[in-house]
Amino acid sequence: MSKAFSQVPVAVNEEVRSYAPGSSEVKSLLAMYKKMWNEKVEIPMVIGGKAVTTGNTVRVESPQDHQHDLGFYHAGDMTHVDAAIEASLAAKEKWNALGWEQRAAIFLKMADLIAGPYRDKLNAATMIGQGKNVHQTEIDAACELIDFLRFNVEFMTEMYAEQPISAEGMWNRAEYRPLEGFCFAVTPFNFTAISANLPTCMAMMGNVVVWKPSNSQIYSAHVLMEIFKEAGLPDGVINMVFTDGAKTAEKVLSHPDFSGLHFTGSTSVFQGMWKMIGDNIHKYKTYPRIVGETGGKDFVMVHPSAHAVQVATALVRGAFEYQGQKCSAASRAYIPKSLWNEVKEIMGTQLASIKVGSPEDPSNFVNAVIHKGSFEKCEKYIKNAQSASDAEIIFGGKCEGTKGWFVEPTVILTTNPKYPSMTEEIFGPILTIYVYEDEKWAETLKLVDETSPYALTGAIFSQCRYAIDEATKALENAAGNFYINDKPTGAVVGQQPFGGARASGTNDKAGSKMNLLRWVSVRSIKETFNPPTDYKYPFLGE
Repeated sequence: MSKAFSQVPVAVNEEVRSYAPGSSEVKSLLAMYKKMWNEKVEIPMVIGGKAVTTGNTVRVESPQDHQHDLGFYHAGDMTHVDAAIEASLAAKEKWNALGWEQRAAIFLKMADLIAGPYRDKLNAATMIGQGKNVHQTEIDAACELIDFLRFNVEFMTEMYAEQPISAEGMWNRAEYRPLEGFCFAVTPFNFTAISANLPTCMAMMGNVVVWKPSNSQIYSAHVLMEIFKEAGLPDGVINMVFTDGAKTAEKVLSHPDFSGLHFTGSTSVFQGMWKMIGDNIHKYKTYPRIVGETGGKDFVMVHPSAHAVQVATALVRGAFEYQGQKCSAASRAYIPKSLWNEVKEIMGTQLASIKVGSPEDPSNFVNAVIHKGSFEKCEKYIKNAQSASDAEIIFGGKCEGTKGWFVEPTVILTTNPKYPSMTEEIFGPILTIYVYEDEKWAETLKLVDETSPYALTGAIFSQCRYAIDEATKALENAAGNFYINDKPTGAVVGQQPFGGARASGTNDKAGSKMNLLRWVSVRSIKETFNPPTDYKYPFLGE
């Protein structure tokens, strides 16, 4: 047992590499990309630390070339979910008993492995499997994940240090226990960092986890499990399964030892899982913790005092980085009539210079959307806008799916503020703009607040402090992450804790102490040094 109050290294945000043309870092990354692209990978599930193969193989595809043979993964069934639950519960006692310093060391080592020897490999897997360019990959799979691991360790120690006061003659203390039972992590395709953070932050607090990654993120998930092993994470603490989503949820959420759900994905799936938990509430040994982040319809609201070039740049970056496949992506914008022509002209110039193609060419700003379903969804919205009476496509609109799932950055201009692409989440490179009369600023703020059921991110552009204050108050509940004179994407761990409310989730703020608190159960301990020997209180005296 430790006989010291250990201090962990101070967390500092990982520096983002520039990958400038001709630099050694871009050469190294692209060499790794080419090597992995030409290999055929076989990806097993990992249960109890063992590689599990089934013979039921599924192709691993790349969105930029869906005909290319990358290899395959082994799909499992419900017997493997049972095995993952059993493996996690078998690992629980020993993992729970391990000192927090020992746990912290594992996750700090993970961060250093990603920062160093595994950086190129994890980034290349993300580029290949999820279609991210070098910059989007670097800020996600490398920097954000490293930050999650290092800052969460720091947040964990701060939480453990928070203790109650003690009156004379007693000692009060708080003990932050792991949850009883096992936890369930369901993760998305779009951020490798999120996919790693959801299971690791629960495990960091002493919990054991069954992890179901997205089928479109399995390549980088495979590399993550390799890193977890290299860092010394004990067998069975995190178990990764490739199984049917609906059946897996039904199996896991009906288990009496289920104790927590950490989810990022669609609103409808999360709501279905929440209902299932409610229906099964009588089965559980403890009330499960439920944490979810479920998407958004994120806005940019522009005041007449804003600078047009700043607005245009924020819209191009915020809407089209990573093909708009961010929960935080700018997908609806409200621009005053007095600024619209200038904003439109600048956007047109910037969009005309954007290249679309494979991330193997770092000069491509936009890459392919994740899969055929996403491609067809984007194509449907574009075709609808082309024939609509209250909307028109002013930039982009081309789709090419012969080799890869490429959708050109597309801007729709509508005269209807409730037009479908203004209200419905698309998750692709499509931005819809509504131009409002300048004098209807306050009225439009109300429109922004009421248009979408989501409340994840949003931005206000203005040079007028009164307008900024008015918008901040009017849109108080419309965004969990609110940006002033900046695009609504790019939250940094330790700087802007991330999450939204309404249909966007439980707002438990990934990358913060708030989130970690959800994965512990506090025990209050009171020790009295000189216990009373007579039941009588003073008021009973003669």
